[in-house]
Amino acid sequence: MSAAAPFIAVDWGTTNRRAYRIENGEVVATERDDRGILAVPAGGFPALVAELRVRFDGLPVVMAGMVGSNRGWHDAGYVACAATIEALAAGVVTPEEGVAIVPGVCVDTKSRADVMRGEEVQLLGAVAAGLAPADALLCQPGTHNKWAVMKHGAIAGFTTAMTGEMFALLKAHALIGSEMAGEVDAGADFRQGVEACADTDLLAALFGVRAASVLGHRAPGAAAAYVSGLLIGSDCRARIAPGQQVHLLADGLLADLYSAAITIAGGEAVVVDSKASFVAGITRIRSLLP
Repeated sequence: MSAAAPFIAVDWGTTNRRAYRIENGEVVATERDDRGILAVPAGGFPALVAELRVRFDGLPVVMAGMVGSNRGWHDAGYVACAATIEALAAGVVTPEEGVAIVPGVCVDTKSRADVMRGEEVQLLGAVAAGLAPADALLCQPGTHNKWAVMKHGAIAGFTTAMTGEMFALLKAHALIGSEMAGEVDAGADFRQGVEACADTDLLAALFGVRAASVLGHRAPGAAAAYVSGLLIGSDCRARIAPGQQVHLLADGLLADLYSAAITIAGGEAVVVDSKASFVAGITRIRSLLP
């Protein structure tokens, strides 16, 4: 199908949904709402998609993300690594006419299992758009942070780290949670956390947050940024070799935090436009559909 033909691209996650009207490979209209899959009642997906298509002149829809999971509208399955954008297009499922759902990508070996949904479109799109090399290490920060090794333009393998979720769990439920006040930024406290995790004893360093507060060694309001530095720094140090370049699909605060941590860990961060990557990836998939 022609890449110039207009269509609706949907990035449908767990808590949010983003829809883009794409014409000639360019976004001409955007919607975002809080109707992630957890907000959709049983049997509610067809009606929500129909409403979306009415607002976008009845155009065909290509969707990625959790809408294709076993908790979404239709389980689109997974493409095993090494996964190409052509393999994703070949694995698309069509729950009804004019609607396509992109599969996820998995690592499925005897020694390790991992899955992603939605991120694969951005990762492969970044390469397709020339925003990242065909052979590269890509990082997509988030609640469940993705580190993908790209080879010859395919996702050769990837690792998911529960970095963001661990921060939230510690803040809400751990002993040190009451100490984790203040804003998180890429300033001195965050950088101290990244430096401190170099000794690889993360669990002891986390309890040290409590001890430092009790003994008056850390100013009130500084612990949240410090803990963020410990977690993100540990994540980065586990993935990066000295001097390694990392293409970072992020913006705003996450781009700042991971850029700082990657640099301190001895790598080089190259920030990539994640929205442009998604648009490029979904447009390429659309062009490969019948």
